[in-house]
Amino acid sequence: MRSGIGVTENRLRHLLNEWDPIGVADDVQDEYDCMLVPLLRQLRDGAGQTEIGEFLRHELEDHFDLTPLPSEPETMAARLLSWWTTAGQAEGSGCA
Repeated sequence: MRSGIGVTENRLRHLLNEWDPIGVADDVQDEYDCMLVPLLRQLRDGAGQTEIGEFLRHELEDHFDLTPLPSEPETMAARLLSWWTTAGQAEGSGCA
């Protein structure tokens, strides 16, 4: 894990590890860290479910070489937006 990571990033990491699309989060806690900064940027910039879902689909297909189920990235995008609306936005407004 990177040093100096904030609470918001840790919570986002936790959500991505729960999702765990490649099934390695129990062994590799930082596997999805490549998505932390781009996702936080999208959330802070007010991206919608479609945009976040497209990003997640791109990462699964191009970075992780997976073929996700059609609804998988969109379902996770909805979960991320719900988290951000209820907790992330207030806590993460000042995080890098």
